[in-house]
Amino acid sequence: MPAKTLVKIADHELTLSNLDKVFYPATGFTKGQMIDYYIRVAPVLLPHLAGRPVTLKRYPDGADDDFFYQKECPSHRPEWVPTAPVWSEGNNRNINFCLLADTPALVWAANLAALELHTSLSLAVAVATPTMMVFDLDPGPPATIIDCARVALWIKDIFDRYGLTSLPKTSGSKGLQVYVPLNTPTDYDHTKAFARALAQLLEKQHPDRVVSRMTKALRAGKVLVDWSQNDEHKTTVCVYSLRARPTPTVSTPVTWDEVTAAWEKRDAAALTFEAGDVLDRVGQLGDLFAPVLTLKQKLPSL
Repeated sequence: MPAKTLVKIADHELTLSNLDKVFYPATGFTKGQMIDYYIRVAPVLLPHLAGRPVTLKRYPDGADDDFFYQKECPSHRPEWVPTAPVWSEGNNRNINFCLLADTPALVWAANLAALELHTSLSLAVAVATPTMMVFDLDPGPPATIIDCARVALWIKDIFDRYGLTSLPKTSGSKGLQVYVPLNTPTDYDHTKAFARALAQLLEKQHPDRVVSRMTKALRAGKVLVDWSQNDEHKTTVCVYSLRARPTPTVSTPVTWDEVTAAWEKRDAAALTFEAGDVLDRVGQLGDLFAPVLTLKQKLPSL
């Protein structure tokens, strides 16, 4: 029988299992340490989960083993874990996504081996209205996160010219992501078209460095500016989520000064953060990604 531990968080009791199981073999990072990380980072993570449909990316046997995506919130969830129905055209029915509103719900999800948390760009109450726009920068080998830093700075320059704030974070995997807070009435037709046009502009300006098309044959040595994530049916890894990499890296908010310094020094390590690093950064810097939740901005017309 797997080892089980009963814990009480807030007013809820949870039964946690296999806390000693190694989830990151390269470092010995265990499931218990994974859950502990999520408890400690909860004060800054939960505002970014609040009210958003969450897709759980579950790794029952750890980060280097098989995984599956879970959109439908498990039927065996505690009654205090709410759900949000979102219509799926492909399934011709509502999918009831989990809403992780508090620390007990977050710990419950982590205990399901949900190493990664992927969130909608919309709130569940208005799934057709994105509150932000995202550019997912994915390097095609031999390009690296440093090449992504260069492209991210080009994106920043474009939005600076519009007088709009953009915020970078690491994906926690291979690349970077640039978010543009909106929090004003808009729709995905506008944000997706805008993101695509910007990606195509960058590809035209820097054809040797940037690609806007998904075709793998075009991506070697270039950075894909993935605009397609701006879709109400897609989710993107949430800020502060762990990633299933060889070590427990995290999707981490960074400053533009850090991105610039990494690019100038060609220092990929400066844009790689593990769970402990992130907790230290939060203690020193607070939530660098907080403006995404409240800053009101409007995209110009195309």
